[in-house]
Amino acid sequence: MELRRDVFQAIADPTRRAIIALVAMQAMTPSAIAENFQSSRQTISKHIQILTACEILEQEQSGRTIHYHLNPQKIKEIADFIEPFRQLWDNRFNKLESVMKNYQSDQ
Repeated sequence: MELRRDVFQAIADPTRRAIIALVAMQAMTPSAIAENFQSSRQTISKHIQILTACEILEQEQSGRTIHYHLNPQKIKEIADFIEPFRQLWDNRFNKLESVMKNYQSDQ
């Protein structure tokens, strides 16, 4: 049985979210990614491995150079999963806003 990393645990880490944001702009080599952090290259490499295992990042090799880029399909899957919860909370906040407006107008 193959154990898969949980994508939500992967994106819970702020460093990994920062890596996602960097790679979303353009494909980058591991060295270019690591230059943006004060952590060791090994630490950043581990973060990249986790994001790759979750299929958030994909690697593309050109000769000896590896570039990582964002997997838009995986990001869409995450967004699709979260969307109903976002809508639920938007509706709740809109109802709260309506109640607060009515309360203020009654004062």
